[in-house]
Amino acid sequence: MGKESKLRAKVNVSPYVHFMIDFKNQMKEQQPNTYYDFTEFSRKCSEKWRTISKKEKKKYEALAKRDKVRYQHEMRNYTGPRRQRRRRDANVPRKPPSSFLLFSMDHFDQIKEKHPNWAVAQVAKAARRMWSRSAEVDKIPYEEKAAILWAKYLEEREAYYHQCQRGK
Repeated sequence: MGKESKLRAKVNVSPYVHFMIDFKNQMKEQQPNTYYDFTEFSRKCSEKWRTISKKEKKKYEALAKRDKVRYQHEMRNYTGPRRQRRRRDANVPRKPPSSFLLFSMDHFDQIKEKHPNWAVAQVAKAARRMWSRSAEVDKIPYEEKAAILWAKYLEEREAYYHQCQRGK
């Protein structure tokens, strides 16, 4: 094919994924007739990943690095269509904020005022702590507002989908 390629390159994977592949093959060799569901396999795999040495992890990091170089090289030579994100229909109703998010929006400025140098993530963590320490009685107004917004969203969504069905 030369420099041009119509087949899209297989995406590169992380060191952990390389480890998972090896671990799965090892498990199949050791116990060929044993079936593990994905949850059980994932748990065993992550436990094993945490116990392997840094030296062993370096092997998988090298594989991932090589894989990334391969992917970048193949994508440079790829001439087929590029993947594009589907555009979201602007008319689809958006899901409303949760009671916690409503609480956070109310308290964001207050927290930011006390800690002006904090990043948004730090402010969010502080809001989470405030929410978890709040009494159930203090949460009720936010939960009621969230329920009202959710009901409104469900109505709007239903109307939108009925409108879409008629348009076809």
